Amino acid sequence: MLDFFTIFSKGGIVLWYFQGTSQIFTQSVNSLIKSVILQERTGSNQFTHEALTLKYKLDNEFELIYVVAYQKILQLSYVDKFLDAIQLEFRNKYKDDLQNSALSSNFDFRQDFDRILFEVEHAAKKQIQKGKVMKSFEESEKSKKSVKSMIENKKEEPPKKSGKGKENKPVKKTPVKEQEVKKTSSVPMATSNTSNGELDEETIRKNRERLFGPAKKKKSAADVSKSPKSPDNNKKRVKVGTKWVLGGTSEDAKELDYTDGTADNLDVNGVGVSLKDEELDYVGRMKGELRDVETESESEEEEEEETVTQKTSSKKSSGGMFSMFKNLVGSKMLTEEDVAPVLDKFREHLVSKNVAADIALKLCESVSAKLEGKVLGTFSSINSTVKTALTESLVQILSPRRRVDILRDAMDSKQKKQPYCITFCGVNGVGKSTNLAKICFWLIENGFRVLIAACDTFRAGAVEQLRTHTRKLNALHPAERHGGQQMVQLYEKGYGKDAAGIAMEAINFARDCHIDIVLVDTAGRMQDNEPLMRALAKLIKVNQPDLVLFVGEALVGNEAVDQLTKFNQALADHSNMTNPRLIDGIILTKFDTIDDKVGAAISMTYTTGQPIVFVGTGQTYTDLRNLNAKAVVHALLK
Repeated sequence: MLDFFTIFSKGGIVLWYFQGTSQIFTQSVNSLIKSVILQERTGSNQFTHEALTLKYKLDNEFELIYVVAYQKILQLSYVDKFLDAIQLEFRNKYKDDLQNSALSSNFDFRQDFDRILFEVEHAAKKQIQKGKVMKSFEESEKSKKSVKSMIENKKEEPPKKSGKGKENKPVKKTPVKEQEVKKTSSVPMATSNTSNGELDEETIRKNRERLFGPAKKKKSAADVSKSPKSPDNNKKRVKVGTKWVLGGTSEDAKELDYTDGTADNLDVNGVGVSLKDEELDYVGRMKGELRDVETESESEEEEEEETVTQKTSSKKSSGGMFSMFKNLVGSKMLTEEDVAPVLDKFREHLVSKNVAADIALKLCESVSAKLEGKVLGTFSSINSTVKTALTESLVQILSPRRRVDILRDAMDSKQKKQPYCITFCGVNGVGKSTNLAKICFWLIENGFRVLIAACDTFRAGAVEQLRTHTRKLNALHPAERHGGQQMVQLYEKGYGKDAAGIAMEAINFARDCHIDIVLVDTAGRMQDNEPLMRALAKLIKVNQPDLVLFVGEALVGNEAVDQLTKFNQALADHSNMTNPRLIDGIILTKFDTIDDKVGAAISMTYTTGQPIVFVGTGQTYTDLRNLNAKAVVHALLK
């Protein structure tokens, strides 16, 4: 039933393996290592790759990993028990070799493996057979019932009880007598000669009229017209049109125009654009690689450390000589119960720092699995050990699996005489066009010619916004400084057009005009909007950009997971490809507005596994940074 089993160390040394088929499992095991173990996603012990299901178990004391693989279509309930039994047997048999780090020795484990597998499979089959045995009639509940209790008698229904517990007795109808009606009202009532003393309908109606008066009739249209309050019918009512102030006519256009009269003289080359002195200082500040996100100065950190040490020293002196050893645990093997209280506090702390609740829970489960069975040092506390492990996991998550070097990739495409294409996508209002302009300014500073494709044909003012950025960028880098070449151009076809077609035309135009980079701006769309998501998938499928960047806010928490998951899912579903293009990187905007609540960075990278390429820290062209993983983790855990 099992196709593959292996035991290997975290350093990559294979100690023993079993292979039941001729299938090659190298790719599946490598995918498990890259996607789960190295990315700190070991909270769940199951991983699926193509047609295989891989289950694994970590032995943190000896730094070993046990992996078993079987077909995904099979539902094997005994695999977890098998892994526990195998781990216990292997540890007991080769404990001395593992402690002496003799990993190159010959481990003869086939007989033990076959014995444990047979025992576990045999126990699972017995349990299944026991569950399938049918009960006899004497063992069933139906046999305990008598024939009389199974007969339903609808006539003998139990009396209904009210809320107070008393039985509701049927109300007897008392006939209304003529003398009682006369006593209750001074108005003379109509009488009827009935044999049983009850009143007929006609008599009841007459009595009601005498008590309350005759029913009022609704006035007809003719009566209304005859009333003295109605206006004279001979006069015709004339409808007066509503006059709106500044309603948008040609005469109001002059009053609505607040420009200084120089807009007509502007062109996309930036001629006539007035720049401030602080904007002129932007030029030359963005050459080369971007700077990392700024963190607290070293002096501030040193001051904090001094204050902490002073507080701890005062506590130690007041508590006695041996109080410093109170929280220290030496040579203790950690269990899940030891780590759980500390991890619960860290999980609440991460959620308060804007980490999505599901992601925080998975992180803590991964750290728990990583620490279970690990032996503490002599002067190590559980709190410090958990914090160190969590810090390592967070840094590992934020560290990119692959480096996205746009300058190097754009230079390679330039040598091949092909434009390097970047597509920006995201939800509404996150700052796609603004950050596109920042990246464009950074690329111009490094000597690349850029073409902006205005593929947001849905939002009013989107093309005009890009045209304004193009004018200002060309004013900051005029063509005279670059040998007469215009550094930024805008390719736009107006509104209501097909975005995929505009992007294709823009890429072809850039190729013909030898433009280095194409930046494709798309319309903002919610992750639940299927028509717009289908249009985005079409744009990416048709044009195959070199880089697909998702622009997300640093303000969001749980919403970040939903956005990225549904964007990736929509791109995969609507592309109709076996290997669809998904999100390649993330731009985190409005990073300067969140103080130390930087949890969205963790949520986004954990969801997609893709790196944060850029971080927006302001509203000017120079407010663009690289993500510093250690700085983010420091802000997250302080």
